[in-house]
Amino acid sequence: MHFLEAMLSWLQHQSILELTGVVTGLTCVYLAAINNIWNWPFAMVSTGIYIFIFAEAALYADMGQNIYLFGINVYGWYYWSRQPADAPKVPIIRMRREHLLWLIGLCATLTPILGILLTWLAPLLHYQPAAFPYIDSFCTVVSLTAQVFMARKILENWLIWIFVDVIYVAIYLIKDLQPTAFMFAIYALLAAKGYFDWRKQYRLQPA
Repeated sequence: MHFLEAMLSWLQHQSILELTGVVTGLTCVYLAAINNIWNWPFAMVSTGIYIFIFAEAALYADMGQNIYLFGINVYGWYYWSRQPADAPKVPIIRMRREHLLWLIGLCATLTPILGILLTWLAPLLHYQPAAFPYIDSFCTVVSLTAQVFMARKILENWLIWIFVDVIYVAIYLIKDLQPTAFMFAIYALLAAKGYFDWRKQYRLQPA
């Protein structure tokens, strides 16, 4: 009983906007993990909400990431649905060497550039200083790449998400975004489920 009262009290002190972003975000990742096309519209709602949340928290790389993700979610919805309803689902593929090299190259190149920009631009535009500009930038680059891999149905996108979600949990706890930290912890578990489910489907696909 005390636990329930404590949970209700905690929920009452949380932002309705953030809780809505959490619910739609968890829904979209679960649907993606079970290979359901309806993950994309839920993702669009969640990323739209988090554009505003991260702007307020001075996590500007995350804000920019969600602007981009909103667009890539539109692309993912189109890419998954462009075949006729009775056609087979878009097949799952494995990560190739060039995919991994792209990921490493983008992280090594874009992380310091984005980190410097965030550090320099925030005071210039009279915003509060960027929080964790380089860690935030690294996670953003990794996340954007993983999202493209998901849209192209590359199996290992889920392993990348597990890695970056764990880092995000720590960031959001420090920024006192507790529902969001909880959401990313669940994201990591759902990403693990997504990996094993997609791997099973991959093995059942025709060669």
